[in-house]
Amino acid sequence: MKYPIGIQSFDQIREDGYVYVDKTGLVYNLVTQGKTYFLSRPRRFGKSLLVSTLACYFQGRKDLFAGLEIDGLEKDWYEYPIFRIDFNGGLYTQPGILEATIEGYLGNWEDIYGKNPNYTTIGTRFIEILRRAYEQTGRRAVVLIDEYDKPILDVL
Repeated sequence: MKYPIGIQSFDQIREDGYVYVDKTGLVYNLVTQGKTYFLSRPRRFGKSLLVSTLACYFQGRKDLFAGLEIDGLEKDWYEYPIFRIDFNGGLYTQPGILEATIEGYLGNWEDIYGKNPNYTTIGTRFIEILRRAYEQTGRRAVVLIDEYDKPILDVL
């Protein structure tokens, strides 16, 4: 048996045959019974793996969920536009790093969905990207944020 020590990638765990404790029934309940969640848990509690699992689910990657509980629950396996932000890796004690990180994400998404020069603030640009993603795909966007507390902890 291979244990996924330090692996936080759902697709890697499933594709490489690591042991996986199936909690996908709970994931299905999470995505079908609510809209917005803020999950605050201690470090090493599985938040990053959950974010990765949600990303794979919202990508419609049914193959990764074969044999798991969610495979018998989900019938449609739609693909949604996913906006995943991970604040891990940055050194946020330096001025401008947080803004540069967010600008990097926005710039990449504007390359995909288009940019409206009338929107110049981070917030309005992001709202416009979400609108354009919906307009282009016909599906509501999924926003996943991992390591949201890293910038805060760095400056504390």
